[in-house]
Amino acid sequence: MSTNKNRLVRRPLAAALFVALVAPGLAMAETAKEKALEARVAELERQVQALLEAQQTTQTQIAETQTQITEVKAAQPEPLPAGKQPIQRTTINTAANAGTTFSYGGFIKMDAMVTDTSDGRIADGSSGRLFYVPSTIPVGGAGADGGDPYTDFHAQFSRFWLSADHATDSGDKFKAYVEMDFFGGGSNALAGNEVATNTYAVTLRQAYVSWNNWLAGQTWSNFQDVAALPDAVDFVGVTDGTVFVRQSQIRYTKGPWSVALENPNTTVQAYAPYAAAAGARTTTGDNSIPDLTARYNIKGDWGHFSIAGLLRKFQSGNNSDTGGAVSLSGKFNLGASDDIRWMANAGAGIGRYMAFGLGSDVVQTNAGGDIEALDGYGGFVAWRHVFSPRLRGNLMYSAAHFDNDASLVGWGVTERSQSFHANLIYSPFPKLDIGAEIGWGQRSLEDNREGDLRRFQTHVKYSF
Repeated sequence: MSTNKNRLVRRPLAAALFVALVAPGLAMAETAKEKALEARVAELERQVQALLEAQQTTQTQIAETQTQITEVKAAQPEPLPAGKQPIQRTTINTAANAGTTFSYGGFIKMDAMVTDTSDGRIADGSSGRLFYVPSTIPVGGAGADGGDPYTDFHAQFSRFWLSADHATDSGDKFKAYVEMDFFGGGSNALAGNEVATNTYAVTLRQAYVSWNNWLAGQTWSNFQDVAALPDAVDFVGVTDGTVFVRQSQIRYTKGPWSVALENPNTTVQAYAPYAAAAGARTTTGDNSIPDLTARYNIKGDWGHFSIAGLLRKFQSGNNSDTGGAVSLSGKFNLGASDDIRWMANAGAGIGRYMAFGLGSDVVQTNAGGDIEALDGYGGFVAWRHVFSPRLRGNLMYSAAHFDNDASLVGWGVTERSQSFHANLIYSPFPKLDIGAEIGWGQRSLEDNREGDLRRFQTHVKYSF
């Protein structure tokens, strides 16, 4: 029994000794783990802090970038609608009113033609070698015929224009317009010929300024209906019966009405009674009163109709006379694919306004130089048919007649001219025209001598 008591006493003692021996190790183990955990926690805290700082930096940069984008957008002008985008941000017209719109256009046109004339050749360098001009058709020339056909290539009718348009806040509209081509000869010894460079000078066609209903400057005469001109390969085509004049003027337009004071000039056929050849023809600058023109237009889906009047006072030295003329013209649409274009002109002293001055304005009635307005009339009709969106064709007839008195001016002056033209124009791409035209023209003198012209003409024209 004493042995059992001893055992009971030893067990608690052993347990106490065991605890005493193990406890320090456990304490040391717990301390090492805590330190390791603390180190890991500290590292995690450092990494989280770094991430927070990086995120804050990124957000700051994004905010700054957004601010810069907003400032750039605010500095830029409002975007323009499609088709109105400017080619540069600052104005092209640095000296113009703010908000002025600048535009530019024109076309490149190359003409190639073969001409055959019955009574001699048209002189090289003459305008008649470049396009149809009735007054240049030879009549009664040497030889029974004009010899072999002759060929001409040129690009002188290539054209460009510049326009500056401005509208005020109050609604006033201004326009400045200038148009040029190269049908004007050369500017140096080698220019204007076909020997080497074929260099031709720039020629003024139009130059005017308009303000609301007013126009001042050089443009088409108010007596001419440009909208009635046919679709020709030749520069004009129906030259004989066409009113065709550009000159300086002051014009006022109100609705369908327009009236203008235009540059005056008088062409005079010299007194040469019963002479075999025409007497001298001169141009005077003696006029003191401008030509007066007026026009009325009617337009609709059917086309347009126009009537114009012309009043003139002629002056040659101390001699004077008056005259007047009327012009009717228009275009009638015949369905979606056809139209008829026409013009009819008549009057006393219509000379220089029709057919590029085929007839004179006045004739001298005696050796003293008294003058009298010359009666003339003419017109044209043209049919246009569109075969397809790419192919169209035209048939044209034109004529002019002047009532000369051979007892005053002789037998050698032009009495009449007429012409036929037919063409086909193919447009493989928009604004590109490739055309071919056949033409026949005839000029007749008061003694009934006649000269004929036959021409085959082609052109390539690109408009921009």
